[in-house]
Amino acid sequence: YSTNHKLPDGRQIIVGGRRQFNYEFYPKSDATAKNAYSLPFLVQTTDPFEENNLYPFVFLNVDGTLFIFANNKAILLDYTKNAVVKTFPNIPGNDPRCYPSTGSGVLLPLRSKTPNFSFTEAEVLICGGAPRGAYTQAKRKHTFIGALTTCARIKITDPNPTWVVETMPGGKGRLMGDMLLLPNGNVLVINGAGSGSAGWEYGRDPVLAPLVYYPDKNPGSRFEILNASNTPRMYHSTAILVRDGRVLVAGSNPHVGYNFTHVIFPTELSVEAFSPPYLEAAFQNVRPRIVGPVSGTRVAYGQTVKVRVDVAGGSLVRSLVRVTVLAPPFNTHSFSMNQRMLVLEPSNVTNVDGPTTFEFEVTTPGSPVLAPPGFYLLFVVHQEIPSEGIWIQIL
Repeated sequence: YSTNHKLPDGRQIIVGGRRQFNYEFYPKSDATAKNAYSLPFLVQTTDPFEENNLYPFVFLNVDGTLFIFANNKAILLDYTKNAVVKTFPNIPGNDPRCYPSTGSGVLLPLRSKTPNFSFTEAEVLICGGAPRGAYTQAKRKHTFIGALTTCARIKITDPNPTWVVETMPGGKGRLMGDMLLLPNGNVLVINGAGSGSAGWEYGRDPVLAPLVYYPDKNPGSRFEILNASNTPRMYHSTAILVRDGRVLVAGSNPHVGYNFTHVIFPTELSVEAFSPPYLEAAFQNVRPRIVGPVSGTRVAYGQTVKVRVDVAGGSLVRSLVRVTVLAPPFNTHSFSMNQRMLVLEPSNVTNVDGPTTFEFEVTTPGSPVLAPPGFYLLFVVHQEIPSEGIWIQIL
């Protein structure tokens, strides 16, 4: 029940876990390094009966510190000094958002007009969960309390940060939902339950319709309800973005063992592909297709990269083109660990090799603090419509 996150030096930090009020590194820096480092914050955020601080939401901040959210509280941790350098206000309402209350969280895309991202702001969005006491009520009394209907957003780089609360549409809360960054920087909220808690047999009222959240719109107009599935995706479900822009959705095993009969929600072995609205055929003429670089290209920090695309309709609106690079996450229990997106602004956009082909330059992030080394999916987004992704490796 711990959370992993990749660090700028390529190691993993492992935070928390069942009765583990500490963090550790893999691999250790050397043979004499400690196995684990105490983190009193995790003691402060545990409940006697529900814990509510498992799978904490962990994000690498743009200054190299770690944003850690557990239960209803958040801190910035300087893991190099084992020091808490900032304590944030409690999330409004003070309800827990971590397992077994199980909301989800995402670091919104990092944007900058400068190649080195020196003025980048970082914002975190946390959605859904179950009210305090929901796990105990479900386990002991078989009473299933309605899930939280709110999302809360905070600018973690602000000197005096405050939470901004929004209500999800549809009049229904959501717990055990997955939050995924889409190639155009919007956020998909998918899977989950409308009442109860995470854990064996404790979820009820499946939420079948995904939501999309538009970070750049004004509060009150940021959500859209999308087409629903017919398949409940409850405890132990999962979702992940794939290269062609679809979302692979699988799982739902809310039982001890694989139960297919005489249960409310049978074990689900099917896999679905969800196609977000940007894949509609009506957008084919504005959809870019990456011609170069080839998938698998290695790039260095701060490197200028030429990107070439073909646009079937033959028209490229230069002011509406950007490149996104996404660190592929690892997902469990409604949290996509290590999920991270950077938005690169193009320059020197020119028409080359015929009327439908265009070339431009982007500069990769200048530091592993912004983009830890490894593989990323690169997309070109034109008028909010993404290309298929290619793999790049940042070294």
